[in-house]
Amino acid sequence: MLYRVTADAVLILHLAFILWVLIGALAVWRRPWLALLHLPACVWGTLVELNAWLCPLTPLENRLRQLGGEAGIGESFIAHYLLPILYPTGLTPAIQWWLGVIVVGLNGTLYAAMLYRQWRRHTGRRRQG
Repeated sequence: MLYRVTADAVLILHLAFILWVLIGALAVWRRPWLALLHLPACVWGTLVELNAWLCPLTPLENRLRQLGGEAGIGESFIAHYLLPILYPTGLTPAIQWWLGVIVVGLNGTLYAAMLYRQWRRHTGRRRQG
């Protein structure tokens, strides 16, 4: 039971990390210091996708499930609903590459918008002064 719960926790952590990589720039918009956490996560997430690497959380979760007596996919809510999101059938290196491009494109756009907003504020203050 403990292994299964721990494996589910790793799965939730994995999903949270993916969401952070995809949309963490929105949090950075409000709190710029979060870029110190978000940018390294984006680099890692992009490298994993573009190089078709295996995230270390995946074998950890699989090992915990094996130790808990599961073959991989359990009957829990988490396994039923979250596993297909993280490990979709038919995931190929080409699809992973495009996912990496999406990560870079989405976050690049958000960061560019933030920098533009800061630049506009800065140049607006200079004109007023």
